[in-house]
Amino acid sequence: MTREVPYGGWASPLGPADVAAASVRLGSPRVDEDVGYWTETRPSEGGRSVLVRRPAGGAASDLTPPAYSVRSRVHEYGGGAYAVRAGTAYFVNLHDQQVYRQAPGADPELLGQPGPWRHADLTLDPARGRLLCVREDPTSGAEPRSSVVAFGLVAGRGSPARTLVTGPDFLASPRASPDGASLAWLEWDHPDMPWDGTRLRVAGLGADGVPERTVTVAGGPGESVFQPEWGPDGSLYFVSDRSGWWNLYRWTRGRLEALAPAEAEFGLPQWLFGMSTYAVLGDRSVVCAFARDGSWHLGRIAAPGSALETLPTPFTLIADLWPDGDGVVFTGASPDSDTAVLRLDPATGQLDVLRQGGSVPLAPDWLSRPRAITFPTAGGAHAHALFYRPRNPEATGPSGERPPLLVRCHGGPTGAATPAFDAVVQFWTTRGFAFVDVNYGGSSGYGRAYRRRLEGRWGLVDVADCVAAAQHLAERGEVDPRRIAIRGSSAGGFTVLATLASGETFRAGAVYYGVSDLETLARDTHKFESHYLDRLVGPYPDAAETYRARSPLYHADRITEPVIFFQGLEDRVVPPDQTERMVAALRERGITAEYLAFPGEQHGFRQAETIRRCLEAELAFYRRALGLGPSSLRDLG
Repeated sequence: MTREVPYGGWASPLGPADVAAASVRLGSPRVDEDVGYWTETRPSEGGRSVLVRRPAGGAASDLTPPAYSVRSRVHEYGGGAYAVRAGTAYFVNLHDQQVYRQAPGADPELLGQPGPWRHADLTLDPARGRLLCVREDPTSGAEPRSSVVAFGLVAGRGSPARTLVTGPDFLASPRASPDGASLAWLEWDHPDMPWDGTRLRVAGLGADGVPERTVTVAGGPGESVFQPEWGPDGSLYFVSDRSGWWNLYRWTRGRLEALAPAEAEFGLPQWLFGMSTYAVLGDRSVVCAFARDGSWHLGRIAAPGSALETLPTPFTLIADLWPDGDGVVFTGASPDSDTAVLRLDPATGQLDVLRQGGSVPLAPDWLSRPRAITFPTAGGAHAHALFYRPRNPEATGPSGERPPLLVRCHGGPTGAATPAFDAVVQFWTTRGFAFVDVNYGGSSGYGRAYRRRLEGRWGLVDVADCVAAAQHLAERGEVDPRRIAIRGSSAGGFTVLATLASGETFRAGAVYYGVSDLETLARDTHKFESHYLDRLVGPYPDAAETYRARSPLYHADRITEPVIFFQGLEDRVVPPDQTERMVAALRERGITAEYLAFPGEQHGFRQAETIRRCLEAELAFYRRALGLGPSSLRDLG
């Protein structure tokens, strides 16, 4: 029976512990000799990332022992942490960042010689019997040096890795051709980020396996190249945004060919190594994922020159594509289902679930589904968002009352709102909150011009778009304009603070490991992001005045509403000191600034207990800050 209960006080079956349990992350599926592999990051195991294997027709089992966690920290964000061939896995262990070899039925064995290095983007060069990866050397000088190195597989433990490529500030995606004759890779230099400008390089390999006769295939200033992959016939595939959109290309014997040009995004901002949005199959067809209007789709190009065919799937978030003969494995999620590892036969349409990340802890009639909205914003532009209405079959709001609104600012700031099941979103909507996930200017998924809206204007465009989203929904009568809060993490946390300092639209804010001092970020952050702000704000220190003008820390006097902060004490991207200074600045002015710090957590929370405590505290905070009071019904969570 439905009861009339004030918004924000609805009883929900989805508690903080349920959200934490639903936060298992699946990624990086691979297939080797009819055995499927993937990684699982498990909050219940302290955020440990486990390599899992599943034989065809068999049951899944953990491959890596409990003392190991499969995770890279190159660029702090890592990625590409394992490779597998002939049943033997090679992986990066989180705790020492070294590469290990694990044969079937054996314990992990250190590959190469131990050292201070970090490793990522593991890939095999079977023609030459070696493992390629990106190495980061923190002992090389003022900042870590990047290189592409090769580990021999036959020599085994104790043999040093051989350096193949070095020189550029950053290197990624080393990929050996099937015949072992050529090597492709990506490189870029400060101040570019990989979504600004990269170079796709190809070199022949001499008898000793060392690159020679290097040429640039694509890329350069103003062109971002993503995910080079060799096809079975020796053609090189990649994604480039030279048209203004990340589209697919093929390079064959010096000839460049656009595959299925479209105003859609076939690439991603490369925060992680090893990201994959397409797979070249054994029959030379290409199965690809592409984003359009805030949602992801699966497509197929049957042969070079063929039109893009959309493959029907229920998924709105698709990633991690990997070839499996004439099929493809990938991860997919939808508004009604959590992330799963899947295999698709494009010829028959048969879709098999290899691993379901977890059952959705809500019946269908409890689920709030996203609605894509586009709304006017500052300067005559338009911005985008995903909007969720409150949903609870046991409660309805009082007549004439409108729900409180939570505005979420994603990180990056090149990230994007996720158009699929998110237990965090449902935690709020089942309690009577409306929720809007804003794809402010600078977000990916809408072409290069939309990403560039943020250049030189971080802290202005994103703020204006978040304010515009809230005002748009209030003007349409969807939400209560007097009860709007804003939440965000990392770069999104900066937008939260900048927005609170800009006006009176929001009544409270929640900041997860958020940036508050742009000067500190520019001076002290890690190599990967050390010049990121050159484009977002301006070159530092020449633009130091602008940095201070945009930094919430120096304008704490403009923030009048309560804020709650959540911070990992091992965060190297946004160190705790930055958050603690912001908290102190607000408290000195008598502004409520709640602060929860978590030992053992880095940038992005992975432990179940942390996730639970954060949601409990955030809910209690909103009830106080927005004047919602306690729940009128027994909160089942």
